[in-house]
Amino acid sequence: MDALTRFLDQGGPAIWAIAALSVATLTLILWKLWRLLSAGAWAGARAERAVALYQAGDRAGAEAAVAGRAGLRAQVVRAALAARARLSEAKAREETTRVARGLLSEAETGLRALELIAAIAPLLGLLGTVMGMIEAFQTLEATGARADPADLAGGIWEALLTTAAGMAVAIPAAMALSWFEAVVDRNRRDMEDLATRIFVAEGAG
Repeated sequence: MDALTRFLDQGGPAIWAIAALSVATLTLILWKLWRLLSAGAWAGARAERAVALYQAGDRAGAEAAVAGRAGLRAQVVRAALAARARLSEAKAREETTRVARGLLSEAETGLRALELIAAIAPLLGLLGTVMGMIEAFQTLEATGARADPADLAGGIWEALLTTAAGMAVAIPAAMALSWFEAVVDRNRRDMEDLATRIFVAEGAG
């Protein structure tokens, strides 16, 4: 604990801000992972089965397959089945699209925050480095020829700590953002495919 405190003190105010961002990043990643798991972002077997049953003409079986399911794909299939049963095809498509957009919007919650962290963490690190370098050169100017090169080098490497810390936060944030976006995009494509297969099915509507 003492080593961590000493490290934070050496980095100055910028390193404390980056440390707070690191905690926020970890919390956000874990929360987002839990949200996607709760939303069934990786579960699609029931939705696929429902569409297959609907295409085979078994509407009741299709509705039962996704009844009460919380997965993103299952909710879209359930909405498409309900809309097609009571609305014209054009209105049913609009209603299904509305439901899908709402689900995807919820799935994307938190991604912009990760994007912001990935962008500002390196900038905070760079700011801390620049401020540290300014301080080091001010010391050099004040001492002139009497400056100890070892002290100057120590000040410079302490200033560079913030750049390293900023990158250490930004890299996992960017990686998590890319992964979560890929998961949401995969769900978007699957939802579009499942809904389309319902609307083009013959003899089931």
